[in-house]
Amino acid sequence: MGPSRLYAFLSRRWWLAFLLMGASFVLFGLMSLNLLHVLSANVEFLGTHGLDAVKEGGLTQLLGLVVSGYAAAMFYLFFKLCEKVLVERLASAPSKGIDP
Repeated sequence: MGPSRLYAFLSRRWWLAFLLMGASFVLFGLMSLNLLHVLSANVEFLGTHGLDAVKEGGLTQLLGLVVSGYAAAMFYLFFKLCEKVLVERLASAPSKGIDP
């Protein structure tokens, strides 16, 4: 199985992969910042107050936190894809003036 179209696109435009890698790193950090703390507080709130917590929107907030977690994971995977493109480009770059 060959490389994906996105991988091939980024391989031809390494500078774009570098810019997108930086952006996805920042977005991953922003999305995941304090996510675990808020998620545990939400689960504790739902467990402690039960149906009242659900009426107050605790379940909706939990769903939003789960979606945020998946979005953070998506940004992390995109960061790793860009990293792979750039590392392979650097590893396959021809050496100049260095004899084995």
